[in-house]
Amino acid sequence: MNAEKYTVSKEEKGVKLLDFLAQRLGISRNAAKDLLNARHVFVNRKRIWMARHELRVRDEVEVVPHDSKPVSISIVTLYEDDDYLVVNKPAATLSNGPRSLEARLQKQAQASWPCCVHRIDKDTTGCLLLAKHKDALEKAMQLFKRHDVRKTYRALVMGLIKKEEQTVKAPVGGERAVSHLRVLDSNREGSHLSIRIETGRTHQIRQHVAGLGHPVIGDRQYGSRSKHSAKLVKVGRQMLHAYDLQLKNPISGERIRARAPLPHDFRRTLRLYGLT
Repeated sequence: MNAEKYTVSKEEKGVKLLDFLAQRLGISRNAAKDLLNARHVFVNRKRIWMARHELRVRDEVEVVPHDSKPVSISIVTLYEDDDYLVVNKPAATLSNGPRSLEARLQKQAQASWPCCVHRIDKDTTGCLLLAKHKDALEKAMQLFKRHDVRKTYRALVMGLIKKEEQTVKAPVGGERAVSHLRVLDSNREGSHLSIRIETGRTHQIRQHVAGLGHPVIGDRQYGSRSKHSAKLVKVGRQMLHAYDLQLKNPISGERIRARAPLPHDFRRTLRLYGLT
């Protein structure tokens, strides 16, 4: 297997190599440290094993798997029954398609199942629902279509939000989109939000909070790169996490609920912005 290669972006300038590996590979800091200790990491074709090595813009980071085997990234199961599976999707991972989380689970099962019922952005972490068979997939997709699924996210956004609760109903892509925002903590530099979405439009949360003037911290597409740049360079991705997922199993009638713990880089960014 070829080495995995990553190019350091402007927003990642100054990030420590250990944190860069954890964020880009979607692994724990301990797992990233193991890669460094095993001398599997190169920066600009030079072997680097110092965890605190600071990266520069356009640095090329390579991870060379030991004995040509891929780097193992554990997939944590949050819920499972006979019909469905909820896993904690790591960052820098596609939900479906080639080299995705779905593809990896299918390879492990040596079958064409499970299949994703919905998708989460590549750099968003958290609860992802997969169906184990065709009937489960079709019925769950109907639940999503009818908005009979309760999805709650955690987001870190730029700036102070004074209003404790508010609902955003701005259309996304010309379609109805509704997000309910609740402030968990806030200061002049950032806010920690709990966001329940009624609809699941592509980039809905990211567009809604950006429309309020409070883009998700680390969002390269909808966020501002000029504000608080000294801190933003330490954030490797958008701070958005699918925290809680609830629905009724349409086959068994049992209640499905899964909750994904806040990932390390999210908690680190909370501390960076002085939030709880």
